[in-house]
This record gives sequence, C-alpha cells and structure tokens, in this order.
Amino acid sequence: MKLISWNIDSLNAALTGTSTRAEETRALFHQIADLDPDIIAFQETKLRKDPTKKHRDVLAEIFPGYTAVWRSSVEPARKSYAGTMYLYRDSYSPVVTRPVIGAPSTMDQEGRILTLEFPHFFVTEVYTPNSGNGLKRLADRQIWDDRYREYLQRLAADKPVIASGDFNVAHQEIDLAHPDNNHHSAGFTDEEREHFTQLLDAGFTDTFRHLNPQATGIYSWFAQRVRTSKKNNSGWRIDYWLVSNQLADKVQESKMLDTGERRDHLPIELDIDLII
Repeated sequence: MKLISWNIDSLNAALTGTSTRAEETRALFHQIADLDPDIIAFQETKLRKDPTKKHRDVLAEIFPGYTAVWRSSVEPARKSYAGTMYLYRDSYSPVVTRPVIGAPSTMDQEGRILTLEFPHFFVTEVYTPNSGNGLKRLADRQIWDDRYREYLQRLAADKPVIASGDFNVAHQEIDLAHPDNNHHSAGFTDEEREHFTQLLDAGFTDTFRHLNPQATGIYSWFAQRVRTSKKNNSGWRIDYWLVSNQLADKVQESKMLDTGERRDHLPIELDIDLII
C-alpha cells in the first residue's frame, strides 16, 4: 500500500491559481498521481467551507478514480484556515470521522484531524497547531499534544494506526539544519520535542527514523520566505508518517518527494506491506 501526505498551503491556490507557485504545485499533483497511491492526505487546505465545483472538477481531472473527503475550519475558528482532506480510491469505503479531542481555544474547530477507518487499521492525518511567534500559543499547543496523543491511543486500543501530517516539531537535533540557533523557536522547543517523545513512547514509530536511524540533512520543510533555504539545504523535518509499533516491520519505505525549486513542505511517501 502506498500513501502520500502533504501540507500544500492552500488547496484553492493550488487548483485555481495562476502564479508560478500554483503551477509548481499542480505539476507536483500530477507527479503524485503518476505514483498511483492508494491514499493521499492533504493538510492546510485553507478551504472556506466545502470544495467548489471548480475545485472538484480539477481534482477529478488530476486524480481520476478517487473519492475526496475533507474537514474545514468552522466558526468560532477563522474561516479559510488550517483544514485537512483525503483522496482515496473509489473502490474503498472507509468510515470517515472528524474527531473532537477536547483541544483548547478553537483548535477543535480548525479542521485539524481527519480519520479513515478500514477493517483492520486506521489511517489518520493531523495538522498540528504551530506555537506561533513569540511562542504565544505554546501553552495551548502542549494541551493539544496531550489530547492528540490520547486520541491516537484510543484508536490504537481498537486496531493499528497509520498517522501522518505536519506535526510542527523537529524531534531531534538531526531533524533540522541549525539546531543550536532554534532551541527557543516554535517547532523545536524542549516542550514540543518532549511531547513528541511521549507520543512515540505511547506505542508509535517514526517510520523515516526507523529506516534511517542516523540520516542527516534530509528535511521535509524549507522556509518559503527564505529564498536560499532549499538551495542551502537549510530545512526542518516536521512532517511524519507514524505507525503503531506492531506495524513498524511492515514499512518498506518512508521518504520525502522532490519538489524541485518549490519551497515549503515536501510531500512524504509511505510504502507499507498492508492490504486494504
């Protein structure tokens, strides 16, 4: 089974925009379609509510034979903010849930978690809240991390879990290019890293690190506003495929996909020996 996960930073811009960046994103959509994945997870869709007819038409053209399900930010949260989406093969019929985990502030209304239940496992994606400039959302983020870990544990008590998404944390120093300069930056605080450790300790495996325990210089995010970030390989690994520990030995590949000159998040691929 092949799965792709990607923070795309606005589905509307990607599907209907005319900028160079939009064209780059659509080209990557076609590359992903050529990989013939079973499931595709998107984060940070930024849809105002539901995909428009134009959105659906373009998705159907690029990804024929897939069903789309989504979750958008709703009031009292900001509209056109966060959001998640799955595309899965039309031949599949998962149970789709949009869980509320008891997160603080408006986080439960921001469309951050979407889950597919199959007969023998769950596939779930997350767009984890960023702690923000000046770490102003760090306290809420820590509560989120606790509630999210508890949610995955509840799923795992029923059947194994495959979880992906933008977790907004670089777990170890080898997961970013400049750890010494970022210990007080959102995504690399001691608190965020410790909560990610707690998540793994709760029974989950970081599949990339499982297959590449000492690999350095491999990242999933490059700052869009820093023109040289990708050229200089000055990135962070903050996007993950996690699996329940009992599935770790079934993982065949976990990697980042090349996005050429396009900065921001890279799609991440998981190949695992499972049948839906």
